Amino acid sequence: MHHSEMKSDVRGLIAEGTVIPAHPLALDATRQLDVSHQRALTRYYIDAGAGGLAVGVHTTQFAIREVGLYRPVLELAAETAAAWTNNPLALVAGLAGPTAQAVAEAQTARGIGYHAGLLSLAAMKSASEDDIIAHCEAVAREIPLIGFYLQPAVGGLLLSSDFWRRFAAIDNVIAIKMAPFNRYRTLDVLRGVLAAGALDRVTLYTGNDDHILLDLTLPFDLRDQGVTTRVNIRGGLLGHWSVWTASAVMQFKRCQAARGGDQLPADLLALDARVTDCNSAFFDVANNFHGCIAGCHEILRRQGLLQGIWCLDPAEGLSPCQMQEIDRVCREHADLSDDDFVATNLSKWLS
Repeated sequence: MHHSEMKSDVRGLIAEGTVIPAHPLALDATRQLDVSHQRALTRYYIDAGAGGLAVGVHTTQFAIREVGLYRPVLELAAETAAAWTNNPLALVAGLAGPTAQAVAEAQTARGIGYHAGLLSLAAMKSASEDDIIAHCEAVAREIPLIGFYLQPAVGGLLLSSDFWRRFAAIDNVIAIKMAPFNRYRTLDVLRGVLAAGALDRVTLYTGNDDHILLDLTLPFDLRDQGVTTRVNIRGGLLGHWSVWTASAVMQFKRCQAARGGDQLPADLLALDARVTDCNSAFFDVANNFHGCIAGCHEILRRQGLLQGIWCLDPAEGLSPCQMQEIDRVCREHADLSDDDFVATNLSKWLS
C-alpha cells in the first residue's frame, strides 16, 4: 500500500501531527491476554482525544511475537476502535526483526487495516547503513513507514544524518519518530529530512520523553548553504502518552496553539520540566529504563485500566525504589493526571 492510497482524513491527520499513544498490553495474573482491559485501554485512548494508536510497539512488549499474540492484539485494537468511533484514527503497527519478519508483519498489519508501520531497527545492529536502507525499502513496499530513531540505552543504534537523508528519500516514508533522547541526534534527523527535500511529505514526531513539550513547542532553524528553514515537530508517538492521556492531549493542543504565536508562554515551557519529572519515574530512568513498561502499567493499574502490572517476561517489573518515585510524582504532579476522567468513564470502557 502506498501512502497516496490512504484515506485522506487519516493521511491528513498524520501529516498535521497528532497524539499517538504507544498501546500497552493488558495481561491477567496468569500472564494471558486480558481482553476486557485491552479493549478498555483502546476505548480510553480514543475518548481521551488521541488521533492514533501504535500497537505492537515497545510498550506493547516485543515478546508478543514469541507467544503468538502479534496478530490477535493488532486485530483486537483495530476491531475495538472501529466499533467505538467514526472519527479518523491513525492505526500504526509496530514492525520488528530482520527483513523477512518485518515484511511479513507489514503484510499482516496491512491486511488487518493498519495505515502505517513503525519500523524498529534494533535487529539490524550488525548491518551497514546500506543494508539497513535496503531493509527499509523492502518493508516500505508493503506499507507506509514511520521511521524510528530509538535510543541505544534500550536497544537502538546510532545512525548518521546521511542515513536519515536516504531514509526520508524513500517515497513511502510518511513520518519519523525521533527518540534518541539526545539533542545532537535529533538534529541529525531534522537535517537529514531537510537534505532529502522531504519536509512536505515526512512529518516529524517526537519520541523524546525527556523533552516532550519543548519538542512540540520550539521551532528548529536549520541552515543549508546560507538558507534558513524553520521546522516544527508536529506530533508525538510516545510510551509516556499511554498514561494520563487526556491530560497529554490538552498539553499537545496548548503546544499547537503556542506555535502559531509570536511569543511562547513561559508557563508552557516550564511545564516541560514537570512532565519530564513524571517520565523519570514512569520510565525508571534511575535504573536505565529497566522498569519503563511496568512503570506505565502501575499508573494504569491505579486507575483501574489494568488489573496488575504483569509483563510477559516474569523478570520484568518495577525496579527497587521505583514505586516510591511513582508515588512522589503522582503526589507532586497530581494536577497532570487524568484520574477524574478515567473514574468517570471506566465502567463504560470495561463494559
